[in-house]
Amino acid sequence: MKKRDEFLKDQKILRLATVGKNKTPHIAPVWYRYSGKKFYIGTNTKTKKAQNVKKNNKVSCCVDVGVNAPNIYGVLVQGNANLITDNSKVKIIAKKILSRYFKTLENKSAKELLDDTDCIIEIVPEKFTVWNY
Repeated sequence: MKKRDEFLKDQKILRLATVGKNKTPHIAPVWYRYSGKKFYIGTNTKTKKAQNVKKNNKVSCCVDVGVNAPNIYGVLVQGNANLITDNSKVKIIAKKILSRYFKTLENKSAKELLDDTDCIIEIVPEKFTVWNY
């Protein structure tokens, strides 16, 4: 689905839903990269979202825009998440993610984020739901 994939590659914020203690939902807005097949989110293993994925790999996420028709478009994804912790893979993927948001990775904030990223949440979609109005 070309429009959906172009939209997901172009947008900047994804809201990730994981399941926490007592089956409580945890939703976090995150920066991400969409490869056309999988989503990648850089984070730290100490974060709530990473801890939740370790315990329950079922996730959902949403990317959407617009408040007035006909410019409302969104994609809801349900799938399974894996934690990538191999340092060399983490740094390669994290750089690709951060390159979407910074002109250069020499930026102080980019360096700090890269240093703090010790895992990647990889989401393998099982179901897509698209809406537009």
